[in-house]
Amino acid sequence: MAPSPLPPSFPFLFPAAQSSVLPDPSLFFSPPLLSTPLPTNSFFQNFTLKNGDVPEYIHPYLIKPGLSSLSLCFPSYRFSTSAFLYQVFNANLTISAASLDHDSTSGRHVISSFNDLNVTLDFPSSNLRFFLVRGSPFLTVSVSKGTPIVISTIHAILSLISDKSNMKHTIKLNNDQTWVIYTSSSISLSHNVSTITSDTFSGVVRVAIMPSPDYEPVLDRFSSSYAVSGEASLSRPFCLEYKWQKRGWGDLLMLAHPLHLRLLSHGDGKVEVLEDFRYSSIDGDLIGIVGDSWVMKPDPISITWHSIRGIKEESYGEIISALCKDVEDLNSAGITTNSSYFYGKLIARAARLVLIAEEVGLLEVIPKVRQYLKEMIEPWLDGTFAGNGFIYDRKWGGIVSKQGSSDSGADFGFGVYNDHHYHLGYFIYAIAVLAKIDSAWGRKYRPQAYSLMADFMNLGRGSNSFYPRLRCFDLYKLHSWAGGLTEFSDGRNQESTSEAVNAYYSAALMGLAYGDSHLIATGSMLTSLEIQAAQAWWHVRRGDSLYGEDFTRDNRVVGVLWANKRDSGLWFAPPDWKECRLGIQLLPLLPISEILFSDAEFVQELVDWTYPVLERAGVGEGWKGFVYALQGVYNRDVALEKIKGLKGHDDGNSLSNLLWWIHSRVDEEDIGWKGGSKFCWFGHYCH
Repeated sequence: MAPSPLPPSFPFLFPAAQSSVLPDPSLFFSPPLLSTPLPTNSFFQNFTLKNGDVPEYIHPYLIKPGLSSLSLCFPSYRFSTSAFLYQVFNANLTISAASLDHDSTSGRHVISSFNDLNVTLDFPSSNLRFFLVRGSPFLTVSVSKGTPIVISTIHAILSLISDKSNMKHTIKLNNDQTWVIYTSSSISLSHNVSTITSDTFSGVVRVAIMPSPDYEPVLDRFSSSYAVSGEASLSRPFCLEYKWQKRGWGDLLMLAHPLHLRLLSHGDGKVEVLEDFRYSSIDGDLIGIVGDSWVMKPDPISITWHSIRGIKEESYGEIISALCKDVEDLNSAGITTNSSYFYGKLIARAARLVLIAEEVGLLEVIPKVRQYLKEMIEPWLDGTFAGNGFIYDRKWGGIVSKQGSSDSGADFGFGVYNDHHYHLGYFIYAIAVLAKIDSAWGRKYRPQAYSLMADFMNLGRGSNSFYPRLRCFDLYKLHSWAGGLTEFSDGRNQESTSEAVNAYYSAALMGLAYGDSHLIATGSMLTSLEIQAAQAWWHVRRGDSLYGEDFTRDNRVVGVLWANKRDSGLWFAPPDWKECRLGIQLLPLLPISEILFSDAEFVQELVDWTYPVLERAGVGEGWKGFVYALQGVYNRDVALEKIKGLKGHDDGNSLSNLLWWIHSRVDEEDIGWKGGSKFCWFGHYCH
């Protein structure tokens, strides 16, 4: 599973782009990094855009670079309402060098290295290097050339106490925070009401908040071992390993979020869990973990082309009737949009008809759909599509659209790397189905197919790769981001978890079509992680405590999830359009949707929460279809009648697909079903 999904025998690239909208990466990346593909959806993306001074959430701290300085905040205050919640940034401590003259250019930070779990920021004119490692309770800075350092705060300093060695210093602020500073050698500190200054110093400084006096022995114990980088290894199927490169001496202390803890409980048991060492977070409590590496094992899933449990033959007739009409309508409808997103949805919709036809034995309609897919897909792969198409950007390293190369708002920001896994996931789904039913076509277009997939699925590194490593997937949070090269005050964001699931699921299907076991394994594992993250952070169950009473009472799904915020609204709809909030977390409706919404008890909560708004004037028929689809999980007969009464469908959905979904639901009497049971990947039911 380790090799890049783009084989060296297929070095195909789309034509070179001449983008007028992409930012210049040379402002913040060091020269050696500019020769390699660069991240466009990373946890530190704000540090690479405009002035590079908008905060990012690097658990457990909010970090804000400035000119010749870096500010950190432990977000102890969370603003919360029934509509949204976010962690408030205050510059609790700002670290800089003393008596250095900086102009606006030389004071900028430089990204000298990065990996899955870290980014290193250098301030060359200040002799400071910050090792920002995700999940570290310590902020670590290396100081060189005998530099005096300054630590300032927006609060008042009540006390500064140094131990006898002058290597541990405790700061109490008037906002009830206590911080501890550890240094690798003796340092003399003095302070006034808001500033701490030192004599000249060379070595390592570590800064940590101490939320409770009980934490002091733990921080003392682990203050001498620090990580400078961290990598996530996907070398085995359904196994994710974190490996840190560390310096100093002793064991390494890091922090795990709730999903980490769940996956670690299935791991190899090589770490020590400090249950009583907790830092609050918008993602749930972060728990202390001792160990130089972690092994996590996500739930295994099996990727299937067709419904997981099959369809009873007595239901074939109803599906076949709809299928004949949907196939007949393909040519007359055509595709008139130039949008890479909406075009992708339409070809994926057509590809669904092939797989439904296979399942119900209506093989005679497949040639017509196959021809339709070839005619619709090939222009995007061979560069003949009028009005748009895919081109390759060498500046950051990735595929953009022709429209997006001159208009940052076109194709929902695809030209500035927004939503790549969404758009390309639909294309890959259609390509996978076509390659499955037409192997000669699949062989011909394999280079282009793998290029599209590798744009967001590449696992390789270095100058020999055309694409950055896992463009959208965050290997610490364990889900994707969609924000691209746009500066956001709350960091990266993602709206539709189901379209993210579709991207990795589709890549695994493409692996099936091409007999590529590495791609199957990688796609399956990322699909599983995306699903588990959606269930952990987007699905809001009645009685949950993660997001507080007000937000939990009024919401069953998060609208847009940001690195530092939870929002009930959508990019395209207000919070009270609950049918859109449900639908955007379900579409496209696929066999994998059954695993994403495997908790029938929660599904009923979600549908009950949504149902009243369907009476609102102007609710789209397509959105109603997704509500009824989930209703079919626990009340198939009522949902079926509702679906039959629909007057239209989402542009990526069809009556055939909705009927296929409903008729592939299971009867309670067939399995002894009970609410909350889950369907496991291997075909059995479990609690």
